[in-house]
Amino acid sequence: MSFGMIVLLIGVMVAGYFIMAYNRFASLRAGINASWSDIDVQLKRRYDLIPALVDTVRGYKNYEAETLENVIKARQQGLSAGTMDEKAAAANMINGALGKMFALAEAYPDLKANTNFLKLQGELSNLEDAIQSARRYYNAIVRDYNFRLEAFPDLFIAQKFNYTPRNYFELDTNEASKVKKMPKIDL
Repeated sequence: MSFGMIVLLIGVMVAGYFIMAYNRFASLRAGINASWSDIDVQLKRRYDLIPALVDTVRGYKNYEAETLENVIKARQQGLSAGTMDEKAAAANMINGALGKMFALAEAYPDLKANTNFLKLQGELSNLEDAIQSARRYYNAIVRDYNFRLEAFPDLFIAQKFNYTPRNYFELDTNEASKVKKMPKIDL
């Protein structure tokens, strides 16, 4: 094999590696965007469920109006959130408000026995599971993507094409657990 052929072969191998690395970044970025869309869909489903839940609870005249207003305010903040950080803050606010609402519901036996309330509570619990699952998947892809940004020699491609690190979607686990541990009542 001649020297020119060896140089050509090495050049083709290096170019092939760079093409593969670029495509890997493109694939990870597409995965991040798709998984973020999944989270966004689940959050919107939760926002859509909240008015029905508030209407059910509002029927109990002695129920604390401030708690309901906090839930409504948190929902509005979530609907108007644009960035991931704003959506995470809104999700934490909703988790806190819903957690307080369900804790107060313990004092209202009629409300706890209301079939519509129980149905909405179950749907909300299922949505919380779906949000957590989508969040774990999103964060796993972000972890892989961010690792690639720092790994040698992929970091050169990342710098050349201006790939930047992505943030994890983090929720306050204390607030989320309050919503997740909603009381279940069997009829």
